[in-house]
Amino acid sequence: MTFAPVQAVTKALAVLATVNQGGLVSVKEIHSRTGIPKPTVVRLLQTLIAAGYVNQDEKTRGYHVTSAIANLSSGFHGAPKVIEVARSFADRLTKEILWPCAICTLDIDAVVINYSTIPDSPISPFHASLGRRLSLGGRALGRAYLCFCPPEEQRILRDVMRASKDPENSQISDSTFERMISRTRAKGFAERNPELEPRSSGTIAFPIRSGERVLATFGVTYFRSALRGNQNRKTIIEALRETVAAIEAQLQTP
Repeated sequence: MTFAPVQAVTKALAVLATVNQGGLVSVKEIHSRTGIPKPTVVRLLQTLIAAGYVNQDEKTRGYHVTSAIANLSSGFHGAPKVIEVARSFADRLTKEILWPCAICTLDIDAVVINYSTIPDSPISPFHASLGRRLSLGGRALGRAYLCFCPPEEQRILRDVMRASKDPENSQISDSTFERMISRTRAKGFAERNPELEPRSSGTIAFPIRSGERVLATFGVTYFRSALRGNQNRKTIIEALRETVAAIEAQLQTP
């Protein structure tokens, strides 16, 4: 190289890459991962927002990439766009049923919560969940991905689960795995393994799909004691089913 790199450009790319990897990150997290001073991080984020590549979440004040990042790489897999679209639907659903919603995307042997309406829910079983990893084998939002993705992808994920350090993945036998896939697909939605903690709450989750491919998962968490009646469960299941169908329809709109 016959000239020095432009530091402003390299720093902006480092910030953008960190936001892209993090799902929803704070200035503090970007500073910690890149070593770039916080005031510089803020200026670069504002520049990336003005350019259309980053947005700031109004509730959490965290930062996430927009679907415009697809312009930078043919390797874009659609996660930022599906989260962008699904966020407003999650907000509306929580206003309707009060229980908190979560949107997750795949991360090796788990799904990661990229968006949550916990701040808007007056009856949430949890205080915070953003960035939390949920196993494919035991958690509803992970199972919703695993059980509804194409068979070829399931076989790959099964191998990943066998090698996983998470016992919720690695301790599942082949027969239990096949039974879980069959029963979940028959129901049309996934639920958390009832033997896992916290047993006081439950989650119902659906896949968000484009054709056969699962783009993300969308779920609602609730206190089990509040949903003893089947009618209450049916209300949440149908609300989730309708919401996911609306998200999928909007994703197909040019």
